[in-house]
Amino acid sequence: MNCLIVDDEPIAQNILKDFISKVDYLNLVASCSNSNEAFNVVQNKDIDLVFLDINMPGIDGMAFAKIIPKEIQVIFTTAYREYAIEGFNLEAVDYLLKPIPFDRFLKAVAKVKESVSKTINTTKPNSDFIFVRQDRKMEKIDLGDILFVESYADYIKIHLKEKVMVVRESISNFESKLPENQFIRFHRSFIGNISAISSYTHEYLEIAGNALTISRSYKEEVLSRLQQFE
Repeated sequence: MNCLIVDDEPIAQNILKDFISKVDYLNLVASCSNSNEAFNVVQNKDIDLVFLDINMPGIDGMAFAKIIPKEIQVIFTTAYREYAIEGFNLEAVDYLLKPIPFDRFLKAVAKVKESVSKTINTTKPNSDFIFVRQDRKMEKIDLGDILFVESYADYIKIHLKEKVMVVRESISNFESKLPENQFIRFHRSFIGNISAISSYTHEYLEIAGNALTISRSYKEEVLSRLQQFE
């Protein structure tokens, strides 16, 4: 999930940066000290989750939460307990009180991940193809032709049987379009087609001659799913 930090305290920003770096399914896109900067990021980048302080100069966190797209998840981070009710009324995923313990942070982001998974499962259409934007048009891709998907800055590389396509999209957003029974996320930067995996160990998957690392945070789930085929 692509994350954005909005907090006017450098120390608080650094703590959240450290926490995010320890969770493989989180990707920090930007860290801003005010809502004006953050709004520019939201308009130009694909953001899934905002860690949002409340007391900031200019537009405060509560006001900012009301103007960003509803599909962006919000976790409030603040030193003031009295804002909690208003925060939850804005349908924030969670409300973290500073100083934030790492275990409490993990619990909050796990809620976001669960929420996103439920949305994916209830809205994803049943089909054997998808469309992606390519050269000002929507191009059809057969799911069976996808070998693996690789995150590449603000883009993804879709490795197909015959070619590689570069698409401006986050890997998390692309993952939401793929059927879970056919594809597997095994690293912050990689999604693989299960049928394209030629071999695997506890450390890597081999797809089309590429040895791709299984990250620690995905390892248990990946191995559990692959062992079902033994």
